Amino acid sequence: MIERYTLPEMGAIWSPENKFQKWLDVEIAVCEVHFEDGIIPADALREIKSKAAFTIERISEIEKTTDHDVIAFTTNLAENIGAAARFVHYGLTSSDVVDTANALLLKESCGILLQKVDALLEVLKRRAFEFKDTPQIGRTHGIHAEPTSFGMTFALWFAEMQRNKTRLERAKETVSVGKISGAVGAFAHLDPDVEERVCEKLGLQFAPVSTQVIQRDRYAEYLSTLAIIASSLEKFALQVRHWQRTEVREAQEKFKVGQKGSSAMPHKRNPILSERICGMARTVRANSIVGLENVALWHERDISHSSAERIVLPDSSSALDYILAKTASLLDGLVVYPENMLKNLNATRGLIFSGQLLLALTQKGVSREDAYVLAQRNAMRVWDEGGEFRDLVAADKDITDKLSAEEIQRIFSYEHYLRNVGKVFARVFD
Repeated sequence: MIERYTLPEMGAIWSPENKFQKWLDVEIAVCEVHFEDGIIPADALREIKSKAAFTIERISEIEKTTDHDVIAFTTNLAENIGAAARFVHYGLTSSDVVDTANALLLKESCGILLQKVDALLEVLKRRAFEFKDTPQIGRTHGIHAEPTSFGMTFALWFAEMQRNKTRLERAKETVSVGKISGAVGAFAHLDPDVEERVCEKLGLQFAPVSTQVIQRDRYAEYLSTLAIIASSLEKFALQVRHWQRTEVREAQEKFKVGQKGSSAMPHKRNPILSERICGMARTVRANSIVGLENVALWHERDISHSSAERIVLPDSSSALDYILAKTASLLDGLVVYPENMLKNLNATRGLIFSGQLLLALTQKGVSREDAYVLAQRNAMRVWDEGGEFRDLVAADKDITDKLSAEEIQRIFSYEHYLRNVGKVFARVFD
């Protein structure tokens, strides 16, 4: 991921230095197990652990000749270790190192992402309770429907992010798996016990069975999970973009002192952060397709997956890390305008209460079909001729024969639409 969208902690995980360090961690863990089994002498293990070192520059220089990064890496280790280097990479194939190290990188990435999810959940919960009793127009098909609670939106998002957290925890478990099974995964040169003990030392599970590579359905699940979470974040940001529209203006991104909205129009306050979140979510989703494509490899292995994974694993991890942080910041600092919400609630001159009128009439014995006709004919007059829906209803004798003035007044109030919000909150947050 480009530096602009990479946060320091995640960037450090996917740095070349950390990647090669994870490779070294795997090699050392294997050497330790070999020592325990009497394959490597004690003095050789001490020499390996004390002298094993690498530099990015030297690995790159060697790779120009080898065209193989793992061989370049082990060659650089051998230059620094000396004679004991003959025990390094003993019985291994390259994917034993790369795939097991990838498990360590992905596990670390999940840890950071889960922290960011928790931070966003805290913001969503706080803002949900802050606006629990704030009425806002609900919209279906982009058209005003019925009143709702502004806090309900944040409660909805909170529940969705809880599901995303569960998905990410499951994906973390799925990818935290190593393999030390050798060429084609047949354990020709190592006992399966070695794999189990190496993975235990590294804090990983071992693959019950593998080919020469960890099976890529695991990575596909990880990338798909990240794509789902990114899609949720896009959903949140898209709503903010609507709220910030000039003719809506129910909420907007925080606009700091010195910020500029447009090079040509000084008055502009654009939802740039929300738009950035939406754009980056598309990248994360697109990368999940690469993960799915990588599941089908030829026979026991090929490397068609390798080049793509060098891009999509760090990029998706970094991109989601970035937009999780930005979404938390966006919603934490969201500027809300309850007075504009009330103005928008009144924009259709009471039409939003038509559903409540329909139900009130049916409670008085009017058939649903007839009640619908009575409510709709007055609603259509408001759409076509103007006026207040409540006034037309109060003047319709067919309605007033069934409903008293006090009952009509109760129909045109917001309290009914907020009366069960507390029960919903109890289900979400308790």
